[in-house]
Amino acid sequence: MSGRLLRLVCTAATVACAVLAPVPAAAVPEPGEPTVARLLTDLQRLYREAERATETYNATEEKLKRQRAEVKRLDGELARVRLSLHDRRGDAGRLARQQYQSSTEISSYVQLLLARSPQHALDQGHVIGQLARERAQAVGRLAGSEKKADALARRARAALDKQLALAERQKKDRDEVRGRLDDVEELLASLTPQQLDDIAELEREGVEAAQQDVVVSGALGPERPASGQGLRAVNYALRQLGKPYEWGAEGPRTYDCSGLTSQAWEHAGTPVPRTSQEQWAKLPKVPLDRLRPGDLVVYHRDATHVAMYLGEGEVVEAPRTGERIRVSPIASYPILGAVRPDGPQPSGGQESEAR
Repeated sequence: MSGRLLRLVCTAATVACAVLAPVPAAAVPEPGEPTVARLLTDLQRLYREAERATETYNATEEKLKRQRAEVKRLDGELARVRLSLHDRRGDAGRLARQQYQSSTEISSYVQLLLARSPQHALDQGHVIGQLARERAQAVGRLAGSEKKADALARRARAALDKQLALAERQKKDRDEVRGRLDDVEELLASLTPQQLDDIAELEREGVEAAQQDVVVSGALGPERPASGQGLRAVNYALRQLGKPYEWGAEGPRTYDCSGLTSQAWEHAGTPVPRTSQEQWAKLPKVPLDRLRPGDLVVYHRDATHVAMYLGEGEVVEAPRTGERIRVSPIASYPILGAVRPDGPQPSGGQESEAR
Protein backbone atom coordinates (compact mmCIF):
# COMPACT_ATOMS: atom_id res chain seq x y z
CA MET A 1 0.00 0.00 0.00
CA SER A 2 1.32 3.47 -0.81
CA GLY A 3 2.58 5.13 2.36
CA ARG A 4 1.84 8.51 0.74
CA LEU A 5 -1.82 7.56 0.23
CA LEU A 6 -2.20 6.45 3.82
CA ARG A 7 -0.36 9.44 5.27
CA LEU A 8 -2.76 11.77 3.51
CA VAL A 9 -5.54 10.51 5.77
CA CYS A 10 -5.30 11.79 9.35
CA THR A 11 -6.28 9.97 12.54
CA ALA A 12 -9.49 7.98 12.22
CA ALA A 13 -11.88 10.07 14.32
CA THR A 14 -15.29 8.48 14.04
CA VAL A 15 -17.18 11.72 14.49
CA ALA A 16 -20.75 12.20 13.38
CA CYS A 17 -20.89 14.07 10.10
CA ALA A 18 -23.22 16.64 11.69
CA VAL A 19 -20.43 17.97 13.89
CA LEU A 20 -17.95 18.31 11.03
CA ALA A 21 -17.36 21.57 9.20
CA PRO A 22 -19.02 21.92 5.79
CA VAL A 23 -17.16 20.33 2.90
CA PRO A 24 -15.17 22.96 0.92
CA ALA A 25 -16.85 24.16 -2.23
CA ALA A 26 -14.08 22.70 -4.37
CA ALA A 27 -14.94 19.26 -3.09
CA VAL A 28 -18.57 19.25 -4.29
CA PRO A 29 -18.91 15.89 -6.08
CA GLU A 30 -20.18 15.29 -9.54
CA PRO A 31 -23.69 13.79 -9.77
CA GLY A 32 -23.56 10.16 -8.65
CA GLU A 33 -20.12 10.58 -7.07
CA PRO A 34 -19.87 9.94 -3.30
CA THR A 35 -19.43 13.00 -1.09
CA VAL A 36 -16.23 13.62 0.82
CA ALA A 37 -18.12 13.07 4.06
CA ARG A 38 -19.31 9.69 2.78
CA LEU A 39 -15.79 8.75 1.71
CA LEU A 40 -14.43 9.74 5.11
CA THR A 41 -17.10 7.68 6.84
CA ASP A 42 -16.27 4.68 4.65
CA LEU A 43 -12.55 5.02 5.35
CA GLN A 44 -13.11 5.32 9.08
CA ARG A 45 -15.35 2.26 9.04
CA LEU A 46 -12.74 0.22 7.16
CA TYR A 47 -9.96 1.34 9.50
CA ARG A 48 -12.06 0.45 12.52
CA GLU A 49 -12.84 -2.99 11.08
CA ALA A 50 -9.12 -3.52 10.52
CA GLU A 51 -8.36 -2.38 14.07
CA ARG A 52 -11.05 -4.64 15.51
CA ALA A 53 -9.63 -7.58 13.55
CA THR A 54 -6.14 -6.68 14.80
CA GLU A 55 -7.24 -6.73 18.44
CA THR A 56 -8.92 -10.12 17.87
CA TYR A 57 -5.67 -11.39 16.37
CA ASN A 58 -3.71 -10.01 19.34
CA ALA A 59 -6.05 -11.72 21.81
CA THR A 60 -5.64 -15.05 20.03
CA GLU A 61 -1.88 -14.56 19.94
CA GLU A 62 -1.81 -14.04 23.71
CA LYS A 63 -3.89 -17.17 24.30
CA LEU A 64 -1.56 -19.10 22.02
CA LYS A 65 1.50 -17.89 23.97
CA ARG A 66 -0.06 -19.02 27.23
CA GLN A 67 -1.04 -22.35 25.74
CA ARG A 68 2.46 -22.97 24.41
CA ALA A 69 3.82 -22.28 27.88
CA GLU A 70 1.30 -24.72 29.36
CA VAL A 71 2.24 -27.42 26.85
CA LYS A 72 5.93 -26.89 27.67
CA ARG A 73 5.21 -27.08 31.42
CA LEU A 74 3.19 -30.27 31.09
CA ASP A 75 5.81 -31.87 28.82
CA GLY A 76 8.50 -31.10 31.41
CA GLU A 77 6.41 -32.49 34.25
CA LEU A 78 5.59 -35.61 32.23
CA ALA A 79 9.28 -36.17 31.49
CA ARG A 80 10.11 -35.94 35.21
CA VAL A 81 7.31 -38.35 36.15
CA ARG A 82 8.40 -40.84 33.49
CA LEU A 83 11.97 -40.71 34.79
CA SER A 84 10.70 -41.30 38.33
CA LEU A 85 8.53 -44.13 37.01
CA HIS A 86 11.58 -45.76 35.43
CA ASP A 87 13.51 -45.51 38.72
CA ARG A 88 10.61 -46.96 40.71
CA ARG A 89 10.24 -49.89 38.32
CA GLY A 90 13.93 -50.59 38.93
CA ASP A 91 13.44 -50.37 42.70
CA ALA A 92 10.49 -52.76 42.58
CA GLY A 93 12.46 -55.26 40.51
CA ARG A 94 15.48 -55.06 42.80
CA LEU A 95 13.37 -55.63 45.91
CA ALA A 96 11.61 -58.57 44.26
CA ARG A 97 14.95 -60.21 43.47
CA GLN A 98 16.22 -59.62 47.01
CA GLN A 99 13.10 -61.15 48.51
CA TYR A 100 13.35 -64.17 46.24
CA GLN A 101 17.02 -64.70 47.05
CA SER A 102 16.41 -64.37 50.79
CA SER A 103 13.50 -66.82 51.01
CA THR A 104 13.21 -70.66 50.90
CA GLU A 105 10.35 -73.09 50.65
CA ILE A 106 10.66 -73.85 54.39
CA SER A 107 8.29 -71.91 56.58
CA SER A 108 9.68 -69.36 59.01
CA TYR A 109 8.36 -71.52 61.95
CA VAL A 110 10.25 -74.64 60.75
CA GLN A 111 13.39 -72.55 60.14
CA LEU A 112 13.19 -71.37 63.74
CA LEU A 113 12.91 -74.98 65.09
CA LEU A 114 15.79 -76.32 62.95
CA ALA A 115 18.14 -73.40 63.22
CA ARG A 116 21.34 -73.75 65.25
CA SER A 117 20.87 -70.12 66.23
CA PRO A 118 17.19 -69.24 66.81
CA GLN A 119 18.15 -65.55 67.02
CA HIS A 120 19.71 -65.74 63.55
CA ALA A 121 16.50 -67.28 62.17
CA LEU A 122 14.44 -64.55 63.79
CA ASP A 123 16.71 -61.88 62.28
CA GLN A 124 16.50 -63.49 58.85
CA GLY A 125 12.70 -63.60 59.08
CA HIS A 126 12.65 -59.94 60.04
CA VAL A 127 14.75 -59.09 57.00
CA ILE A 128 12.46 -61.05 54.71
CA GLY A 129 9.42 -59.33 56.21
CA GLN A 130 11.02 -55.93 55.82
CA LEU A 131 11.83 -56.67 52.19
CA ALA A 132 8.24 -57.72 51.61
CA ARG A 133 6.94 -54.50 53.15
CA GLU A 134 9.39 -52.40 51.12
CA ARG A 135 8.38 -54.23 47.97
CA ALA A 136 4.71 -53.59 48.69
CA GLN A 137 5.46 -49.91 49.24
CA ALA A 138 7.53 -49.77 46.03
CA VAL A 139 4.71 -51.41 44.08
CA GLY A 140 2.28 -48.86 45.54
CA ARG A 141 4.54 -45.97 44.55
CA LEU A 142 4.97 -47.50 41.12
CA ALA A 143 1.21 -47.75 40.62
CA GLY A 144 0.80 -44.13 41.75
CA SER A 145 3.49 -42.96 39.35
CA GLU A 146 1.94 -44.88 36.47
CA LYS A 147 -1.45 -43.33 37.21
CA LYS A 148 0.08 -39.85 37.41
CA ALA A 149 2.00 -40.39 34.18
CA ASP A 150 -1.15 -41.52 32.37
CA ALA A 151 -3.09 -38.49 33.62
CA LEU A 152 -0.31 -36.10 32.64
CA ALA A 153 -0.04 -37.68 29.21
CA ARG A 154 -3.76 -37.09 28.64
CA ARG A 155 -3.49 -33.47 29.82
CA ALA A 156 -0.44 -32.86 27.64
CA ARG A 157 -2.27 -34.26 24.62
CA ALA A 158 -5.33 -32.11 25.31
CA ALA A 159 -3.13 -29.02 25.78
CA LEU A 160 -1.37 -29.71 22.49
CA ASP A 161 -4.72 -30.14 20.71
CA LYS A 162 -5.83 -26.77 22.11
CA GLN A 163 -2.56 -25.19 20.97
CA LEU A 164 -3.08 -26.50 17.45
CA ALA A 165 -6.67 -25.18 17.41
CA LEU A 166 -5.47 -21.74 18.58
CA ALA A 167 -2.78 -21.71 15.91
CA GLU A 168 -5.43 -22.40 13.27
CA ARG A 169 -7.65 -19.65 14.69
CA GLN A 170 -4.67 -17.27 14.69
CA LYS A 171 -4.16 -17.95 10.98
CA LYS A 172 -7.81 -17.10 10.29
CA ASP A 173 -7.52 -13.92 12.38
CA ARG A 174 -4.39 -12.93 10.47
CA ASP A 175 -6.16 -13.45 7.15
CA GLU A 176 -9.07 -11.35 8.43
CA VAL A 177 -6.75 -8.43 9.23
CA ARG A 178 -5.08 -8.64 5.84
CA GLY A 179 -8.45 -8.72 4.13
CA ARG A 180 -9.61 -5.60 5.97
CA LEU A 181 -6.41 -3.76 5.09
CA ASP A 182 -6.83 -4.78 1.45
CA ASP A 183 -10.25 -3.11 1.55
CA VAL A 184 -8.67 0.09 2.87
CA GLU A 185 -5.99 0.01 0.20
CA GLU A 186 -8.54 -0.58 -2.53
CA LEU A 187 -10.61 2.42 -1.47
CA LEU A 188 -7.57 4.69 -1.10
CA ALA A 189 -6.25 3.66 -4.50
CA SER A 190 -9.58 4.61 -6.09
CA LEU A 191 -9.43 8.21 -4.81
CA THR A 192 -7.98 11.20 -6.61
CA PRO A 193 -5.34 13.41 -4.94
CA GLN A 194 -8.00 16.12 -4.53
CA GLN A 195 -10.36 13.70 -2.78
CA LEU A 196 -7.59 12.60 -0.46
CA ASP A 197 -6.79 16.22 0.41
CA ASP A 198 -10.46 16.97 1.02
CA ILE A 199 -10.88 13.89 3.23
CA ALA A 200 -7.81 14.81 5.28
CA GLU A 201 -9.06 18.37 5.74
CA LEU A 202 -12.55 17.26 6.70
CA GLU A 203 -11.21 14.82 9.23
CA ARG A 204 -8.83 17.41 10.70
CA GLU A 205 -11.73 19.83 11.14
CA GLY A 206 -13.78 17.13 12.85
CA VAL A 207 -10.98 16.36 15.30
CA GLU A 208 -10.49 20.05 16.07
CA ALA A 209 -14.21 20.49 16.76
CA ALA A 210 -14.33 17.42 19.01
CA GLN A 211 -11.22 18.55 20.88
CA GLN A 212 -12.69 22.01 21.39
CA ASP A 213 -15.86 20.47 22.82
CA VAL A 214 -13.83 18.44 25.33
CA VAL A 215 -11.73 21.43 26.39
CA VAL A 216 -14.66 23.83 26.72
CA SER A 217 -16.75 21.32 28.66
CA GLY A 218 -14.07 21.01 31.34
CA ALA A 219 -14.30 17.22 31.10
CA LEU A 220 -10.55 16.83 31.59
CA GLY A 221 -10.26 18.67 34.91
CA PRO A 222 -7.07 20.24 36.28
CA GLU A 223 -3.62 18.94 35.39
CA ARG A 224 -2.32 16.24 37.73
CA PRO A 225 1.26 15.01 38.18
CA ALA A 226 2.23 11.57 36.94
CA SER A 227 3.15 8.81 39.36
CA GLY A 228 6.73 7.53 39.24
CA GLN A 229 5.69 4.52 37.18
CA GLY A 230 3.40 6.63 35.00
CA LEU A 231 6.29 8.96 34.20
CA ARG A 232 8.49 6.02 33.21
CA ALA A 233 5.72 4.68 30.97
CA VAL A 234 5.28 8.10 29.31
CA ASN A 235 9.01 8.47 28.74
CA TYR A 236 9.16 5.04 27.13
CA ALA A 237 6.23 5.83 24.84
CA LEU A 238 7.70 9.19 23.81
CA ARG A 239 10.99 7.53 22.91
CA GLN A 240 9.06 5.54 20.29
CA LEU A 241 7.80 8.65 18.45
CA GLY A 242 8.21 8.34 14.70
CA LYS A 243 8.32 4.54 14.65
CA PRO A 244 5.91 2.86 12.22
CA TYR A 245 2.58 1.34 13.17
CA GLU A 246 2.39 -2.38 12.41
CA TRP A 247 -0.58 -4.50 13.36
CA GLY A 248 0.23 -7.23 15.88
CA ALA A 249 3.60 -5.65 16.75
CA GLU A 250 4.98 -5.06 20.26
CA GLY A 251 8.25 -3.35 19.40
CA PRO A 252 10.98 -2.51 19.51
CA ARG A 253 10.92 -1.30 15.89
CA THR A 254 7.17 -1.23 15.24
CA TYR A 255 4.01 -1.21 17.38
CA ASP A 256 0.26 -1.34 17.16
CA CYS A 257 -1.83 0.75 19.56
CA SER A 258 -2.03 -1.70 22.47
CA GLY A 259 1.45 -3.02 21.74
CA LEU A 260 2.78 0.46 22.52
CA THR A 261 0.79 0.93 25.73
CA SER A 262 1.46 -2.57 27.06
CA GLN A 263 5.20 -2.34 26.39
CA ALA A 264 5.42 1.13 27.93
CA TRP A 265 3.89 -0.11 31.19
CA GLU A 266 5.93 -3.33 31.04
CA HIS A 267 9.09 -1.21 31.02
CA ALA A 268 7.66 0.92 33.83
CA GLY A 269 7.42 -2.22 35.99
CA THR A 270 3.67 -2.85 35.82
CA PRO A 271 2.67 -5.47 33.23
CA VAL A 272 -0.78 -4.88 31.72
CA PRO A 273 -2.95 -6.97 29.39
CA ARG A 274 -1.88 -7.06 25.75
CA THR A 275 -5.04 -5.87 24.01
CA SER A 276 -7.00 -2.61 24.31
CA GLN A 277 -10.16 -4.57 25.12
CA GLU A 278 -8.48 -6.43 27.98
CA GLN A 279 -6.89 -3.21 29.21
CA TRP A 280 -10.34 -1.64 29.38
CA ALA A 281 -11.94 -4.68 30.99
CA LYS A 282 -9.27 -5.52 33.58
CA LEU A 283 -7.56 -2.29 34.65
CA PRO A 284 -8.96 0.17 37.22
CA LYS A 285 -11.23 2.84 35.69
CA VAL A 286 -10.45 6.51 36.24
CA PRO A 287 -12.73 9.50 35.44
CA LEU A 288 -11.57 11.80 32.67
CA ASP A 289 -11.47 14.76 35.06
CA ARG A 290 -8.88 12.90 37.16
CA LEU A 291 -6.55 11.87 34.33
CA ARG A 292 -2.83 12.01 34.94
CA PRO A 293 0.06 11.28 32.54
CA GLY A 294 0.50 7.56 31.95
CA ASP A 295 -3.20 6.72 32.17
CA LEU A 296 -4.62 4.88 29.18
CA VAL A 297 -7.44 6.43 27.18
CA VAL A 298 -9.64 3.82 25.48
CA TYR A 299 -11.73 4.61 22.40
CA HIS A 300 -14.88 3.37 20.64
CA ARG A 301 -17.68 1.39 22.25
CA ASP A 302 -15.92 -1.90 21.54
CA ALA A 303 -12.62 -0.64 23.06
CA THR A 304 -10.64 -1.27 19.89
CA HIS A 305 -8.15 1.60 20.21
CA VAL A 306 -6.01 2.87 23.08
CA ALA A 307 -3.54 5.71 23.65
CA MET A 308 -1.51 7.05 26.59
CA TYR A 309 -2.40 10.35 28.21
CA LEU A 310 0.39 12.95 28.29
CA GLY A 311 -1.42 15.86 29.92
CA GLU A 312 -2.83 19.12 28.54
CA GLY A 313 -5.38 17.24 26.45
CA GLU A 314 -2.86 15.21 24.44
CA VAL A 315 -2.09 11.52 24.04
CA VAL A 316 0.72 9.53 22.45
CA GLU A 317 -0.54 6.76 20.17
CA ALA A 318 0.27 4.27 17.45
CA PRO A 319 -2.56 5.31 15.07
CA ARG A 320 -3.00 2.85 12.20
CA THR A 321 -1.34 1.15 9.23
CA GLY A 322 0.75 3.52 7.14
CA GLU A 323 1.28 6.02 9.94
CA ARG A 324 3.81 6.54 12.73
CA ILE A 325 3.66 6.89 16.49
CA ARG A 326 2.76 10.49 17.29
CA VAL A 327 1.21 12.91 19.75
CA SER A 328 -2.50 13.55 19.05
CA PRO A 329 -5.47 15.40 20.59
CA ILE A 330 -7.27 13.28 23.15
CA ALA A 331 -10.53 13.67 21.18
CA SER A 332 -9.16 12.21 17.94
CA TYR A 333 -11.63 9.33 18.41
CA PRO A 334 -14.85 8.84 20.42
CA ILE A 335 -13.70 8.32 24.02
CA LEU A 336 -14.99 5.26 25.85
CA GLY A 337 -13.16 5.97 29.09
CA ALA A 338 -9.80 5.74 30.81
CA VAL A 339 -7.91 3.25 32.98
CA ARG A 340 -4.95 3.56 35.34
CA PRO A 341 -2.50 0.62 35.31
CA ASP A 342 -0.93 1.57 38.64
CA GLY A 343 -4.23 2.49 40.28
CA PRO A 344 -6.20 0.54 42.92
CA GLN A 345 -7.87 -2.68 41.87
CA PRO A 346 -11.39 -2.04 40.54
CA SER A 347 -14.52 -3.07 42.41
CA GLY A 348 -17.84 -3.97 40.83
CA GLY A 349 -19.95 -1.44 39.02
CA GLN A 350 -17.17 0.89 37.85
CA GLU A 351 -17.40 0.33 34.12
CA SER A 352 -19.28 3.50 33.17
CA GLU A 353 -18.56 5.08 29.84
CA ALA A 354 -17.11 8.57 29.53
CA ARG A 355 -18.50 10.48 26.62
